[in-house]
Amino acid sequence: MTIELYKGDLPDDLDLGNVVAVDTETLGLIPSRDPLCVVQLSSGDGIAHIVQLDRSSYDCPNLKKLLASPDVLKIFHFARFDIAICNKYLGVDIGPIYCTRTASKLARTYTDRHGLRECCRELLGVEISKQYQSSDWGADELKPEQLKYAANDVYHLHALMAKLNMMLEREGRMELAKKCFAFLPLRAELDMAGWPNIDIFEH
Repeated sequence: MTIELYKGDLPDDLDLGNVVAVDTETLGLIPSRDPLCVVQLSSGDGIAHIVQLDRSSYDCPNLKKLLASPDVLKIFHFARFDIAICNKYLGVDIGPIYCTRTASKLARTYTDRHGLRECCRELLGVEISKQYQSSDWGADELKPEQLKYAANDVYHLHALMAKLNMMLEREGRMELAKKCFAFLPLRAELDMAGWPNIDIFEH
């Protein structure tokens, strides 16, 4: 795995193709309180591109253009959080979207373990560490261990999507998954508007 770290924004000439794995690192899990610090991306070629954001301005036009591009499919694991946090701090509406966690819940109904580590272990035979998930992502200089952790969060998403697509097709749930992915921006908007844990469709 190769890791490329950028301060502030992606390079002008970087082409990541039309299917990009994306993840974010923040100072916590409450968007109204905990700022976005890092966005990591991979085109599935063994390279992780990590953007350490300038939190004084969030001036990153190249990153924002990529995230908002209708021609680039963005793969997330738990897209609901990532698209909400990117909308708040970067001001972008992300799409189109594929969420491996949502796909796992639709395809792997034999388990309640849908975290990235569990999905990678079962479907890819890969062990990833979550040790640095809770660390200071707002530090001026990120540790090598943090960069490796961030890279692992996007490095396997293309392969995971391929495995989950096979399962979704096998169980006849691919069209349902696509509808769920299309709904995720609205689910994230409801989260940010004050309905994070309420099912408004419930009786």
